[in-house]
Amino acid sequence: MPDRLYLSYWLRGFTEHNMLRHFENALRHFPFSRMRPQALLAVRAVDLAEAPLLEREYAGEIDPRAIIEACRWHSKPDHAFELATFWDLWTLADEEWKLRPAPIGIWCYGPLFPSEYGEQLRFEFGLETLFLPGPELSRPLAPFRHNIRSLLHLVHDMDDALPVDKRLLWSESGGNFAERLQEALSRMEARQAGG
Repeated sequence: MPDRLYLSYWLRGFTEHNMLRHFENALRHFPFSRMRPQALLAVRAVDLAEAPLLEREYAGEIDPRAIIEACRWHSKPDHAFELATFWDLWTLADEEWKLRPAPIGIWCYGPLFPSEYGEQLRFEFGLETLFLPGPELSRPLAPFRHNIRSLLHLVHDMDDALPVDKRLLWSESGGNFAERLQEALSRMEARQAGG
């Protein structure tokens, strides 16, 4: 069964006073879907089990300033902000690969909000099968290459835009996703060289 894929960031000097600035900076550098420009902001207090304090939908071109302005009313150290939105990836549906909007969650955790690993920002990409071809490699490789480039481009942009202390690309099973990705890339290159 495929795992879910995440990217977590720990930021230098992260406090309740600058958390929304970092969240806005991440959103400004995120490649929102052009095919499905919409998002849902949820603000949570204390714990994920609590009902959201705020839910607000955005449609059309996503404006990070408007999202952050809504967050300011709830900017407390024990609050978390989740933006459920889309970015464009190659996905398989009805036996056909197409560039489509793929869901993604972008989280900013206040310093006192309990996140799984203590990170301040998290990207939830969905199933890792969008980025890792199976060992049989029977599917076309171009969509995986595109998706991997999109993922690496996002990581590069976030690394440049944020005061990164540490980052981790991880999956639910706890396996090293970077190693698995490298293995998949090696298989892809071997297949291309052989065929």
